[in-house]
Amino acid sequence: MLTSHRSLSRSSTLTKVVRNAHQLTIGLRKEDSTRLWERRCPLSPAAVEELTKDAGVKVVVQDCDRRVFSTGEFEKAGAHVQEDLSSAHIILGIKEIPLPELKSLSPLSHRQRTHFMFSHTGKGQSYNMPLLSEFVQLDETNDFKKPDRLIDYEFLTDGPAPAGKRVVAFGWFAGATGAVEGLCASAHDFLSFGVASPFLYLPRPYMCRTVEGMRDALRAVGTIISEKGTPAVTGPFVITVTGNGNVATGALSILKELPHALVKPEDLPTLVTSKDTDLKKVYIVHVKAEHYLVSDNNPSSIFDRASYYSRPSEWKSAFHEKIAPYATLLINGAGWQPGFPRLMTNEQLFQVQQRSRNISSYGRFRTVADVSCDVNGGLEFVDRSTTIDSPFYTALPTGAAGIQIMSVDILPSQVPQDASEHFSRCLMPYVRTLIRQYEGNLRTEDTSRLHALDRATIARDGKLQGNFTRLTKPLQEHLHSPTTPETVQGSPQRVLSTFGQQEIRPEIRKKILLLGTGMVARPAVEEFYKRKDVQLIVASNNIAEASYLKTEFPDVIAKEVDLTDISNVESLINEVDIVVSLLPVAFHPTVAKLCIARRKHMVTASYISPVMKELNDSAIQSDVLLLNEIGLDPGIDHCSAISLLRRLRLQNKTVKSFISFCGGLPAPEAADVPLAYKFSWSPRGVLGAALNSARFKLAGQEYNVHGKDLLQSYFPSVPLSKYLKLEGIANRDSLSYAGTYELGPIGQLETILRGTLRYPGFSSLLHSFKRIGLLDTERPLQLQDWSNFASRSLATKFAIRIDDNDLASFCSALSDILDMPKDRLTDLLHALSWLGISPMSKSSPPIPLPTKALPPIDLLTLVLSKQLKYNENEHDMVVLMHELTVSSPLSKSNDPSLSARQLEETHTSTLIAYGTPTSSAMARTVGLPVAFATLSVLDGKVRDRGVCGPTSPEVYESVLEGMEIVGLGMKEAMYIGPGSGLTLERELKSTIGGV
Repeated sequence: MLTSHRSLSRSSTLTKVVRNAHQLTIGLRKEDSTRLWERRCPLSPAAVEELTKDAGVKVVVQDCDRRVFSTGEFEKAGAHVQEDLSSAHIILGIKEIPLPELKSLSPLSHRQRTHFMFSHTGKGQSYNMPLLSEFVQLDETNDFKKPDRLIDYEFLTDGPAPAGKRVVAFGWFAGATGAVEGLCASAHDFLSFGVASPFLYLPRPYMCRTVEGMRDALRAVGTIISEKGTPAVTGPFVITVTGNGNVATGALSILKELPHALVKPEDLPTLVTSKDTDLKKVYIVHVKAEHYLVSDNNPSSIFDRASYYSRPSEWKSAFHEKIAPYATLLINGAGWQPGFPRLMTNEQLFQVQQRSRNISSYGRFRTVADVSCDVNGGLEFVDRSTTIDSPFYTALPTGAAGIQIMSVDILPSQVPQDASEHFSRCLMPYVRTLIRQYEGNLRTEDTSRLHALDRATIARDGKLQGNFTRLTKPLQEHLHSPTTPETVQGSPQRVLSTFGQQEIRPEIRKKILLLGTGMVARPAVEEFYKRKDVQLIVASNNIAEASYLKTEFPDVIAKEVDLTDISNVESLINEVDIVVSLLPVAFHPTVAKLCIARRKHMVTASYISPVMKELNDSAIQSDVLLLNEIGLDPGIDHCSAISLLRRLRLQNKTVKSFISFCGGLPAPEAADVPLAYKFSWSPRGVLGAALNSARFKLAGQEYNVHGKDLLQSYFPSVPLSKYLKLEGIANRDSLSYAGTYELGPIGQLETILRGTLRYPGFSSLLHSFKRIGLLDTERPLQLQDWSNFASRSLATKFAIRIDDNDLASFCSALSDILDMPKDRLTDLLHALSWLGISPMSKSSPPIPLPTKALPPIDLLTLVLSKQLKYNENEHDMVVLMHELTVSSPLSKSNDPSLSARQLEETHTSTLIAYGTPTSSAMARTVGLPVAFATLSVLDGKVRDRGVCGPTSPEVYESVLEGMEIVGLGMKEAMYIGPGSGLTLERELKSTIGGV
């Protein structure tokens, strides 16, 4: 017995050794490093522990500090940590595996490897055909060494289509987080037109960490609503939720944490228009297909699901009539397939916006949370997905005003632990079945799950499987495309390491020359750098700045250039395809002439100067575009105004008044300095602008303001919002823009005015500076000390004697000459002292004194650039707003008793942007439009030639689209009748006396 026991023990040990030699291995990938917010994991540590201890499976996991479960948790559960997953038989990830990582895996010697992922290939997505081609052998003559199996979670269902439902998905979590994101987006929208919503206090989902955290946050906001209510000016807060699946279930579950009432769609008209509606709760409507789908042949018939699926073309959506005009926020969880009616089209959106404005002066249906994230799908106007970093944008479909869209495509990543644990529990039965299939140890209960795994298998043994054979055509098109990963335009590629990822860049690339490395260059450089087919050359007389950009963007070529050396500049221009000039204005004509001579296009953000205009004919003869005025102001202001005006003209609306104001300012918390201003661009440009004359029309009267009077002819109040107090200064010749913007004859316009925004007190103080000579461009001063600057300037301007250090004589002269109120004189003396340029200054600016005499304006530029610069952690702000009053022919036949004034519409288009840790708001709003326009010209999309501004659709549409994508889109609104909107015109009329 003892011998037999020993033999049995030895036999068992031997069996275990043999088994371990061929032990089944599961690999857990870390997600693509470019997906910053993707923290989910397909298996939890608890699942890994079950596999290692109960199923005898080896689990290897890649180390990752971003993943929601730490590497240590997986090690404690029995996993091994290693980077190479080549030993794994089953590899699991969430999103698609990066192509270089897939190619680096060594093939298994005797077994097929299985990959689980959301591959985004099952619908023939062109951008992922290179990934799918790694699993499919289309050319039988090639030796296919890795006949792996690709299983896509998206198609893992409990039965065949169309009845089968997905068994592993994040839908519930997408619905829950999408509802919260939608409420945050709505609060942001309300704030943009001056209304504070209780949902401003609602943290973004990722800040809550868990679903329970989101519930707690909603309950806290719900307490505010119960006590104070939602804003009366916007009417009852109505949330509509569409869809019948997990997305809708998740959204409805989380929303019920708020004080709420569930209402039916048919109750909405009364609910929204009644003055008795309780504002201390929100109203939730779960909208199902039967509520809005109607038969095209018989509109009064009852919805029939079988008929709808068999003959979808015979049905249409009435969502835009029955639901949307009454909604505050739409949370869309309804799926859509081509051939079926959309939930809403672009045309229907326009109809909704027209109708909703008759219900509420602010309009309803302003924000959409498209949890389905079906681009150009059920909601035609949702034209892109968004990111957690920049979760919403303004969609601008033709014919409609802007609508705010939240369309984040990885919503569940914001609660990664809850979502991953749920996903892991759902996935584990299928993983166990697959393990038993590998081991040849299947059970009866595995049958249905094997069928499900087969249905979800896109490719196996080098062949497309089942219904996925339809992907043969897009795969073949990819194989024969000249832009496959192996070649770009027939050229080999090289790999650069950038931002921790492998980036493929073709050897033959278009070249951009960027002249200048000033304050606004970085965002443009970053945008150019994203284009793998572009080589950027940065040239500057400050090689240190150019080299610094190269350290951040390694593939950039940095060159030092002396701008007075024409031959050197010309040789640089000759090497490239397009030139971007961010140089001072005076250099642009010289660069432009060289571009014309070398037949190269040029882009700049500056105004079109008279000297530049003279180059128009020669540029046309050389087939060259000199694109100007494509920064912020001028730039985005032109693009947004022209786009809005074009859409209004298509609606046969006539412009009566056009007002546009723009300003780059410190964020309010950083503005407690003289002039209430800091410099995020050229100080010399700011001061020079204060010397320009201005011409405009307001309330039917034309005004000509000489440059010497500009700063005392300002508008004391420009009410862009209820909370931001600003003043305005007329900007150059506004009347010339009647032609640029095609507004019609000036005589038919009541108002046309473009202006610059500043905080209150700027104009008055800068005018005082001007009166004492600090803005003079002549009479150079040679200073011995900065504290003598103001007194020397005053003495020189008025030809009087003031001792350098005699404070009493300086103050006396100021008082006598300026003859200003005591409080203004006190403000001036304080500012001069603070800047360090008066006899009463305690310290001088930390700037070396110039060795030669300079005009006072240049000396002041040196001082302000140092004393009024942004400190670390301070941010700037850009504010841009247009207000247009138009008459609408669509309204004139509604009610003969209404006056023409009552039928007018006020349209606004607004951008408020703040600086980021890496770039100022000014840099982003100047540099990015330059970049987007340059790339459009480089790609041959712009047909204009000669000296132009951004007036063609090829330019302004690409700029506006690019700005939307980076989260800097314009916010549009429309108000009907007198007394509506922010009414800049009314406020400016009341201050016209100052002008």
